[in-house]
Amino acid sequence: MQLLRIDCLGKILRLEGSMSGWQALYWDNQLVSQIVASADPAESTEHRFALMTGSGEEIECVLTLSLTWQPFNLEYELAVEDQKLGSGELVEKDIETQVVENVVKQPNKISILGMASLGLKLFKSAKVIKVLFAAGSLAAYSWLFSFEFALALILCLVFHEYGHVRAMKRFGLKTKGIYLVPFLGGLALSDDRINTRWQDVYISIMGPVFGLFLSLVALVLYWLTDIEILAGIAAFNALLNLFNLLPVLPLDGGHVLKSIAFSVNSVFGLVICVIGALAGVVISYYFGMALLGFLLAVGSIEIVLEWKHRHSSQLLPLARYGQVVSALWYFATVGGLCWVIWILGQQGNSALALPLQILGS
Repeated sequence: MQLLRIDCLGKILRLEGSMSGWQALYWDNQLVSQIVASADPAESTEHRFALMTGSGEEIECVLTLSLTWQPFNLEYELAVEDQKLGSGELVEKDIETQVVENVVKQPNKISILGMASLGLKLFKSAKVIKVLFAAGSLAAYSWLFSFEFALALILCLVFHEYGHVRAMKRFGLKTKGIYLVPFLGGLALSDDRINTRWQDVYISIMGPVFGLFLSLVALVLYWLTDIEILAGIAAFNALLNLFNLLPVLPLDGGHVLKSIAFSVNSVFGLVICVIGALAGVVISYYFGMALLGFLLAVGSIEIVLEWKHRHSSQLLPLARYGQVVSALWYFATVGGLCWVIWILGQQGNSALALPLQILGS
């Protein structure tokens, strides 16, 4: 993860690191110092490196660090030619709000995979694709249900994804907008990478939170007007967002679970994620949800990769306070969505009772 980003002799000095003790120091995207991972990483480290000025002069520099992870605190001092150039202290809030640069990678030789990746990036960046996907989604859902229901479903999907977009902008991330994928739902994309587990939790859960808000507004309007389409939007939107909070990757609930679990303890985190995956298997088998089974398979791979690279995680873990807040926020959102479904299930309308029947079957 990016731990430090400061000015040094007119160029950016950037420090990347992980909880394993590995640190890499870049000056103008060029590696100038590195500390290898250790089974017992030290809290205090020192980077000694030399920089070349435009005139060819070599300058000796020293970056001294004192780092603790929970609660996160980083104290640094930069000296150039034995003269103190700058110092400071960073906490978790600073890590969340700083501009995160992508690590520069060496260009690969031309390959089918590389060309496919480039094609995908161009594909995602084209605005016309958003329109085509939206039209395809409207046609697909109209074919499955009805035109009116398709419009309502797309409204729910867009509002959910807008919650993710707003959360990304909250942390200053550049967004590429919302993509509606026929039969699969929606995607909110960003070119920037996150730097903390809290960002992952916040961005993931804000989609269902916006969905809960939409359901509550539709429910109140239904009580005021007795227009049944509003009740239908409230009920099925609540079910849609509740599905997204299932604790399996890559669903929103899976991201929240992973961030909390791997912040508490790595072994405990793997156990919790495995339990979540097994619960997803049972649910997908019991309800015949092939899509959920597919998502579970993708999520299981991500969990294994997370476990394999847990010591070199690129995300700052949640502090104790963040773990508690994330868990409470998650269960409060789940409870709110379930309440909407339960209230509408008592109306005596078979259509409005369907989401409750799905949950209780």
